[in-house]
Amino acid sequence: MQLNRDAQVALLTAALPLLAPGSRVVFVTSHQAHFIATTPTMPEYLPVALSKRAGEDALRAMIPTLDAGGIEFVVVSGDMIEGTITATLLERANPGAISARKDAAGKLYNVGEFAAEIALAAVEPIPADHTRLVGDVSDFVGA
Repeated sequence: MQLNRDAQVALLTAALPLLAPGSRVVFVTSHQAHFIATTPTMPEYLPVALSKRAGEDALRAMIPTLDAGGIEFVVVSGDMIEGTITATLLERANPGAISARKDAAGKLYNVGEFAAEIALAAVEPIPADHTRLVGDVSDFVGA
């Protein structure tokens, strides 16, 4: 919680006086965290998913303050990303996790592809729900 919630809120709170109207905050998370309230995840990832969702919720609670300062906010939620340390660690703890997710999703983004989506989120119009979903969400309830 200290890393995925408290530090996120502290950073944004400290940055607020420095952000000019028209600035945009992009929070990056995983589908496993974003949808944790409606879709179970691997037990190995559960504490991370819960803390990342707590961070997302805490930042979303700041949207009225951000709006008042003319600061935009968007969440980028991605499916499992090939080539990340998280995916590698999950694969070690749960052999076959990456291939199973790839089979279910049809495709997994790699680090470069996901980075490009994050960059687009910084400049493209923000969806009404402040959420940009990257990758397959068909296995996630409430998607």
